[in-house]
Amino acid sequence: MTALPIIVGMGGINAAGRTSFHQGFRRIVLDKLGQKARQETFLGLATLMNLVKYENDQLVTPDGEVIAVADIERVLGEQIKAGTLIRKIEKNHFDVDATHWQQKLAIKVNSDEGLRFTCRIKDLPNPIPTSWQVTEIDKKTANVVVPDQLDVKHDSYRDNPIKAAGQFPTGFDPAIMYNSRYQPRGLQATIFAATDAIRSTGLDWQTVMNSVEPDKVGTYSGSIAGQMNDEGFGGLVRSRMKGERVSTKQLALGLNTMSTDFINAYVTGSVGTTFTASGACATFLYNLRAAVNDIQAGRTRVAVVASVECALTPEVIEGFGTMGALANEEGLRKLDNTDTADHRRTSRPFGDNCGFTIGEGAQVVILMDDALALELGADIMGSVVDVFVNADGVKKSITAPGPGNYITMAKSVALAEQIAGPEALRERSFILAHGSSTPQNRVTESMIYHKVAEAFSINGWKLAAPKAFVGHTIAPASGDQLAMALGVFSHNIMPGITTISKVADDVHAKHLDIRTAHYECDPMDIAFVNSKGFGGNNATATIFSPTQTKKLLSKRYDKSTWERYSDKVTQTHAQQVQYQQAADLGQYELIYKFGNGMLDETALKIEANELTLPGFSKAVKLNVNNQYGDLK
Repeated sequence: MTALPIIVGMGGINAAGRTSFHQGFRRIVLDKLGQKARQETFLGLATLMNLVKYENDQLVTPDGEVIAVADIERVLGEQIKAGTLIRKIEKNHFDVDATHWQQKLAIKVNSDEGLRFTCRIKDLPNPIPTSWQVTEIDKKTANVVVPDQLDVKHDSYRDNPIKAAGQFPTGFDPAIMYNSRYQPRGLQATIFAATDAIRSTGLDWQTVMNSVEPDKVGTYSGSIAGQMNDEGFGGLVRSRMKGERVSTKQLALGLNTMSTDFINAYVTGSVGTTFTASGACATFLYNLRAAVNDIQAGRTRVAVVASVECALTPEVIEGFGTMGALANEEGLRKLDNTDTADHRRTSRPFGDNCGFTIGEGAQVVILMDDALALELGADIMGSVVDVFVNADGVKKSITAPGPGNYITMAKSVALAEQIAGPEALRERSFILAHGSSTPQNRVTESMIYHKVAEAFSINGWKLAAPKAFVGHTIAPASGDQLAMALGVFSHNIMPGITTISKVADDVHAKHLDIRTAHYECDPMDIAFVNSKGFGGNNATATIFSPTQTKKLLSKRYDKSTWERYSDKVTQTHAQQVQYQQAADLGQYELIYKFGNGMLDETALKIEANELTLPGFSKAVKLNVNNQYGDLK
């Protein structure tokens, strides 16, 4: 019997807001929400953005004025909406209108006396060029004569042609939520996202850990570029060029494995599987696949799957921009025939577009095998039936699309049909498209969906594209897509692509239902999370709704099991409501166990058949399955 990986919690942060309890999804479909959900969304965003704080049992603004929940939208609504989703890059990242850089300057001598200047002796180049004449004035200062030419670099500023990004909500600062110790922004976001995901389960984490053998808890996470801020790789590669010193932490904290390591060391305290995969834009799905495979095989019973990317730096943006991959000011003005680019509509999947919009985000999903989920009374938010990964074969351009995504989509759809049946596939499935917003992608990706739909007799296949709202967060992008899928399952609202006025003429939309407005839909059973990454990194996940998941599990478990589960899940739901209310008030209490609860290695006990660790209820079994018995 193969274990079914159940989604029991999800948390994180991107330009739409917090992931847990679908806050980010609600921000995207704001105008389709009922009054209660809309009010909760504005409250949660207001506290997240530090526009409102909960003090002395009341909500207050930074000016100290008391504000009622019902008044937040009226007073702060426009500010909240303007400070979320894709927008002009804010100056806490860098100034896009005056981006700092080092400009070369060749200073040529224009007299027989040469170029003369005075400087500190310790600032002289080493070795001193042979043509220079250096005369010591005192122990610290020297006169220098350069007879011909001096090449220098000086501070300069330029108008950046790329001005928009999917940034965390304005005012959100994970660094002030815990003792962040000058950690890179991506790792701060990881701590927030992991806490949000764990708390969203409504389960006591220590109880979860004690319910399984210690090595049956796994963490699967990764980034692509690593941590590119000054505290990580960004500072490592820039420091000497800027005349500054490299710190002792920049290399280690810059590694793309660090989101995995931080979750293990500072949040969960896991001693089980630790895994990091990078697969360009499919990175989240690569890590999800590893977790799903381990749960199916019984190697892991609880999996924390994550991905993070906070790479809104001038260097990363210039790299993508030089490739022609990002939407720039000139391209947007041409599209709209205007003198002013609309920074809210830079990402236009499947419409007339000119490039993608980069974003920052951190997404974490908690999975359990079905038996453990029922035993603990976990909330069944859905299930990950499988994740398929395929390459493109021989390529000419490493960044160009290829046939691999046809394989991942077709396999994913075929599996869904085999399990849920052709009616569920044709009537109650939808696509979370990669939808990067490039002219090439809109054609190639829509062709894949067109051909797969034809093969499986699907018409009016609903399609949503999260990147229209949060940008392309790169590594966690398919995590954003999964979060939207869970939002659709929960709310029965299908997000339209509101940043386009119409579907582009070259999109293969015959079998697709791509709308430019959000709309209410019938309950969905199946979501296909699709990703097409640079280098031929293609992945597609088959996600089942809570209803479809329970329908499958009803065939595996008897009535008494479901009755016991029903009693326990009632308590879980109560704890979830408690966390949601606290989070909406900004009471996150991030989990950060820096040096807290470290294991005493001298106290562990090893026997022939098991290893006992202090602090864990169960032992690690050493009588592992020998798969090579025939070779004895």
